[in-house]
Amino acid sequence: MNKDNRVKLRDGALIAMTAAVICLCSWLTIPFTVPFTMQTFAVIAALLLLGGKRGLLAIGLYLLLGLVGLPVFSGFRGGPGHLLGPTGGYLVGFLFTGLVYLLMEKPLAGRGKLIHTLACTLALIPCYLVGTLWFTAVYSLQGKEMGFFTALGICVLPYILPDIVKTFLAVTVSLRVWKYLPK
Repeated sequence: MNKDNRVKLRDGALIAMTAAVICLCSWLTIPFTVPFTMQTFAVIAALLLLGGKRGLLAIGLYLLLGLVGLPVFSGFRGGPGHLLGPTGGYLVGFLFTGLVYLLMEKPLAGRGKLIHTLACTLALIPCYLVGTLWFTAVYSLQGKEMGFFTALGICVLPYILPDIVKTFLAVTVSLRVWKYLPK
């Protein structure tokens, strides 16, 4: 096996294992309007450990597994109905978090824990925005009215502090684990 094939195989294995970790972290759930999960921790750790491109692939694989019906989302749910439901936008929003991280990746190189935590927390803003717009749209399609700011108060504000804590934990763990990953 040549070096290029070994690298592709290693990258594929890392992406698959990271998608599995995201699945496991989504099962650690406290039920709420939008469930409190450890997905945010896993998504941020995936981006930090694998880098933007491979981290995005791991997030995409996780979403694809859920879309085809595997019970990888919170509450051991899966399928297009869950992904297209009111809270599915927050799941899809993780892709936007990954894209923002990808844009910030080079400037973050060599920065400290506080800067990484702040940058990764800011990378969650598109996830919050996409998720909240999605949430209000799904409610409107169901004939219910929910204003954007009401949805923001229900679906985002209670999660900001826990997401900052999860992001700090992901940064802390990732900075320690990163040096042990194959380059």
